[in-house]
Amino acid sequence: MNSRTHSGEICASMTQPSWRARLLACALGAAAPLATTAAHADPMTTPAMAGPLAANPNPFSVDLPDWLGPAAGKVYVTGAVSGLAFYQDNPIDAFPGDDASMLDLSNGQVFLQKTDGWLQFFVQVGDYSLPALGASYIKSSFATPFTFGVVPQAFIKIVPNSEFSIEAGKLPTLIGAEYTFTFENMNIERGLLWNQENAVNQGVQVNYASGPITLSLSFNDGMYSNRLNWLWGLASYAFDSSNTISFVAGGNLGHTGYGNAGTSVALNNEDIFNLIYTWTSGPWTISPYLQYTNVPSTPSVGITKSASTLGGAILASYAFDDNWKLAGRAEYITDSGKAAGAPNLLYGKGSNAWSITITPTYQWKVFYARVEGSYVGAGSTTPGFALGPAASSTTQTRAMFEIGALF
Repeated sequence: MNSRTHSGEICASMTQPSWRARLLACALGAAAPLATTAAHADPMTTPAMAGPLAANPNPFSVDLPDWLGPAAGKVYVTGAVSGLAFYQDNPIDAFPGDDASMLDLSNGQVFLQKTDGWLQFFVQVGDYSLPALGASYIKSSFATPFTFGVVPQAFIKIVPNSEFSIEAGKLPTLIGAEYTFTFENMNIERGLLWNQENAVNQGVQVNYASGPITLSLSFNDGMYSNRLNWLWGLASYAFDSSNTISFVAGGNLGHTGYGNAGTSVALNNEDIFNLIYTWTSGPWTISPYLQYTNVPSTPSVGITKSASTLGGAILASYAFDDNWKLAGRAEYITDSGKAAGAPNLLYGKGSNAWSITITPTYQWKVFYARVEGSYVGAGSTTPGFALGPAASSTTQTRAMFEIGALF
């Protein structure tokens, strides 16, 4: 569940796994699709991380005995443990935990993975919260059971050679430019565009990587709806070690007529498109991207008029040295659906929003600490669907602190 967006439909927002987004950068090895296509991946390539945080370079491992056949080999045991504190004005108060201030567990997770041989796997176990801009904060004790459960991601991967692989299970999405969990991203909170995306899906994914080209195709349940009716694909091209461009597209091939705490009716029937560019040079990583979503008219599920969103964002990170990093994000998104019968995708039909986020980070070995300041401004809102306790405010400011370890 991503507390992802409030958009007025609280359960819908919780359900909108808008997640993001992987920084599909071959040069960084940060993109989710790229991280899952290598035949012999390095430890902790999953979960993928966009930085500035770095995974433990020397994780604990155990060797499974040869009598297990293709399942034999080295299994890495890694994880993320972190807590956060925040203060915000105009809390939405839609869920337990969305108060003016809060202390909470943001990650208490263990990862098991086998990254060699033709039979590989990844299992993620634990609790987590999913903070997102302009959305209700949901405590980890509620977020975990109401979204993806205590095993949010788990899949088997068949890797016949260095170019081709097949994955099946609970997979990270290909959509977007931000990942699901706090430690994976440049910022602690995910952004406004993330609130239109999915985060975890159940299905099958095929990957191909050769030279500068990476291709992935996935058949899945989209917004974690338990309905296998979504298809999406990714194509990524690395011009050189510094420049990568990726195109991602997906949508519902049928119709899904229900919503709950893990999904929403509107987003479960949308089409979504991303164009993501990533540039890296020395201490800099800059990744601008565009996103377009469309929810078509689908009377059978109660959507009689279409609606769409168009948004853009730029994510950037600068490394002062091996310990200190500074990340930032700026974004803007608008909702076109104003007609009666169109779904609300933001803060009321026809609304728009923008945000700015700054996140200084310090990491020493496996330990890290970071602070964050963020601001959201919304326009053309509809009272009852905006920010604040009465859902009528148009701004929200947050100050957040996270401390943890990547073991």
